[in-house]
Amino acid sequence: MVPEYIIVQKIICSECKKENIIKWTKRKTQNRGFIQRYKCKDCGKTFTLDDGFFRMRNTPQKITLCLDLFYRGVSARKVQEHLQAFYPHNSSWVSIYSWVVKYAKKIGKFTDKLKLNVGSEMQVDEVEYQRRKSSKSKGIEQNWFIDSMDTETRFIVASNYLKSRGQKGIKQILNSVKQKTENQVKICTTDGYCGYQNIVSKAWGYNLKMNKYNVVHNRVNARKGEGFNYPIERTHNNIRARTKTFRGFHGRINSANAIMKGLEIYLNFIREHLAIGCCPYELAIPNLKLGINKWLDLIKLASY
Repeated sequence: MVPEYIIVQKIICSECKKENIIKWTKRKTQNRGFIQRYKCKDCGKTFTLDDGFFRMRNTPQKITLCLDLFYRGVSARKVQEHLQAFYPHNSSWVSIYSWVVKYAKKIGKFTDKLKLNVGSEMQVDEVEYQRRKSSKSKGIEQNWFIDSMDTETRFIVASNYLKSRGQKGIKQILNSVKQKTENQVKICTTDGYCGYQNIVSKAWGYNLKMNKYNVVHNRVNARKGEGFNYPIERTHNNIRARTKTFRGFHGRINSANAIMKGLEIYLNFIREHLAIGCCPYELAIPNLKLGINKWLDLIKLASY
C-alpha cells in the first residue's frame, strides 16, 4: 500500500535528538515576521524548526512565487522586474536563480524516493542541447537530456541531464524507472537509436521460467514509418519551449541538471496536463495531497 504523504513535522531537539520539547519565545525577523523558537527540557538547547526556509531572508510565498514564474516561462531578470512592482524589499535575479537551483535539488531528493502507480508502457527518449563549455570561455558542448515517461499517467518517472548519450547514462535512467515502478512496466518504447537495444533487456532481466524477457522492447523508428512516440515527444515540445531562451545554462553542468530537474517537477506536480485533465502526480501518486501552493507543500515535505 502506498503511504499517504501528510505535512506533519516531528519536533525533536537538534542537539540531543529527544522529544521533550516546549515552546520558547519567538524570534523576530526583518521579512518573515515572528518565528517560533523551541527549547529542549533535557539539554536546554533552544532552536527553530527547518521548514525548508531556514535562515532565508525572504518569505516562503515570495520564494515559491519566483519558482513558479521561472518555470512558467519568465526569465530570472523579468521576475526581478515583477518583484519591484509588488514587493518593497526586492531580490536580485542572482538570488532568484540560486533559489531555482537550491529548491529543485531539494524537492528532487524527495520526489525521487516516491513509489509510483503507473501503467504498463514506459517511453524513453532524449533531447539534444548545446551548452556553453564554461562561463568564462567561448565554445559549446553537445549534451543530452534523457527522460522516461509513463504513457497512462503522463508522469516523468526519471530524467537526467548528461554530457553524452552513452549506455551508462541510459542505464542509470532505466534502473531508476525499475526501482520506482517495481514490476508494473511490461513494455518499454524507444526510438530507433541502437544504444537502447541491450540496455533495456539487461535493465529488467530475463525470466527463465517463462523463457522470455520481463519487459518487451518496442522500437519505433519514425523515419521508416513505424509510428511516432507522441506522448513523450509532446512533452519534449513543452521542455524545448521553456529552454530555448536559456543561454547555455551559464556553462555549468550541475546547474543545468538542477534546472532540468525543476522542470520535471513542474511538469509532474504543478502544471495540469491537458490530455488527462489533472496533474500527472494525481494519477501516479494518488495519496500525495498538495494544496493550492504546490511548490510550498513540496518544499515542506522535502524538509520534514
